[in-house]
Amino acid sequence: MRRIILVVFLLISGICQAQMVQVVEKEQEVNGVIRRGQQLSVHIDTKTTEKAWKDYLSKKAGRVKSSKGVLTVEGAVIDTISSTPLRVISLVGSNAQGSNIWWTLDMGVAYVDKDATPKEHAAAESFLRGFARKLYREDVLRQINEAEEVLRATKSEQDRVVKEANSIQSQIDKNRQRKQDLEAELVRNAEELKQLELNVEHNVKQQEVSRQQVQDMEKSVEAVRDKLKAIK
Repeated sequence: MRRIILVVFLLISGICQAQMVQVVEKEQEVNGVIRRGQQLSVHIDTKTTEKAWKDYLSKKAGRVKSSKGVLTVEGAVIDTISSTPLRVISLVGSNAQGSNIWWTLDMGVAYVDKDATPKEHAAAESFLRGFARKLYREDVLRQINEAEEVLRATKSEQDRVVKEANSIQSQIDKNRQRKQDLEAELVRNAEELKQLELNVEHNVKQQEVSRQQVQDMEKSVEAVRDKLKAIK
């Protein structure tokens, strides 16, 4: 149950963070050259962010080359930003809340800039925000899957506990029934013992009566013999 609460909390947290997409102007040193570009901040770990950003650029811009942490796309075709091919240079770093994605776009004759190329700049910012929304959606879906896995495991454990409780209750019922059977058997045994004792007492009396009858019969036989002796 604690795991479910934790996962649900993380899920809610992820949804809230999805509303916190920040894009700012920022200068960055790349291979000893200071370049001006845009930086996106997301509340996702750097490893996940970097992989997702590479995949996103590959699908949206073209082949991504990586060298010493610098991502480059030569001749990038991003129709939503510019009708001409772009040279994309990008870095992915970490911050206290998650990750930063910085990029600069070379249009050939100029770099995408807020003042010099406002239309392209706004489109580039929209591109970054689109990536952030996709990243957050995937993260929320991952958390939902984790929550469902925990829920399934918890239900399975609940079923096991209920089954165990039913088994224990069944054993208790059987034990109670056995106890009742034993008590009933003890009552029957006591009654049988009492009857046997009565039978023994009655048998003793019968033995006495039989012994007396034997003695009386012996006396009768002896009397008859005496009569026989008296005949001369």
